[in-house]
Amino acid sequence: MDMKYMKRALELAKKGIGYTNPNPLVGAVIVKNDRVIGEGYHEKYGSHHAEVNAFQNAAEDVAGATMYVSLEPCSHFGKTPPCANAIVEKGIKKVIIGLKDPNPLVAGKGIEILRSNGIEVVTGVLEEEGRKLNEIFLKYITTKLPFCILKTAMTLDGKIATHTGDSKWITNEMSREFVHQLRHRVSGIMVGIGTILADDPMLNTRLKNGEGSDPHRIVVDSKARLPLEARILSMQSNANTILATTEHADKEKIKLLEEKGVEVIITPLVNGKVDLKTLMRELGERKIDSVLLEGGGSLNYSALEAGIIDKVYSFIAPKIIGGSEAKTPVEGKGMAYIKDAIQLHDIEIQNFDQDILIEGYLGRER
Repeated sequence: MDMKYMKRALELAKKGIGYTNPNPLVGAVIVKNDRVIGEGYHEKYGSHHAEVNAFQNAAEDVAGATMYVSLEPCSHFGKTPPCANAIVEKGIKKVIIGLKDPNPLVAGKGIEILRSNGIEVVTGVLEEEGRKLNEIFLKYITTKLPFCILKTAMTLDGKIATHTGDSKWITNEMSREFVHQLRHRVSGIMVGIGTILADDPMLNTRLKNGEGSDPHRIVVDSKARLPLEARILSMQSNANTILATTEHADKEKIKLLEEKGVEVIITPLVNGKVDLKTLMRELGERKIDSVLLEGGGSLNYSALEAGIIDKVYSFIAPKIIGGSEAKTPVEGKGMAYIKDAIQLHDIEIQNFDQDILIEGYLGRER
């Protein structure tokens, strides 16, 4: 029964995807006499947390009930009061927690408040499911660095475009819909200036239901070649355009871009290019907790080389293009030996009609 109700809490938490960043995704279920009497989830950043929403939605008095919550209740005053205190005040007798909160401001303090007030606490129910759901939050809250996802889409023979540069479309409509769901989930989408010059993309979220939040648009452009007429500079969106550049950029061009509302980050040079590690720190300071990298082969290789990638989504379409000059997902210098190849782990595979998606993680195994 604990797993059943925790699964429901996780399902509720997913409703907040794309709206809570940089806060976690949290769901809560209140059960009394084997009946669900209240449910809630964290709906958007700055609003009530899941536990409070569950109390407000309760159909009857919650005193003596059990609460299932996917993440440890908070114990500090932020934009809202501590949820742990609210649980005590409402007379909840038992709390089942999926995942302990690694936030230094919480980190077991919420559990301590509950237990010190005589509330029974059980932890670790569907913990791995909760960890994956909040993988963005877990990295950001402990490092202040964005969780960085590399997304690629290629043909069966490893091409991202033909030798003429044509790339519409490698993958099918189902795959592209999934990518827009990813865009909705993250805080930022990053491309290189080459992608802007070649495709003039909008870099926004376009879901079939018309909903979805736009990520901040981040352009890696060491010489500030971003055209003033680029579509990303004239869009109606709540998200900003951020230019990551270097001291090699023309100062007058930077001024013109800033006048069009572009936020400019100037990083040190690394091999004559933008320092991606510095850029990640700067983005983290701006509360951008996650970045979807949809770059070309050069930027993708630089990101892998810099060690900023946490996760990879690689789409493979059953098409063959051929051509020695057709571009590939990762270019750059590359590895000299197979033993040095970057290895993914915790692999999952999905099908989107005839397309295949391989999902995996970099770094140490989870």
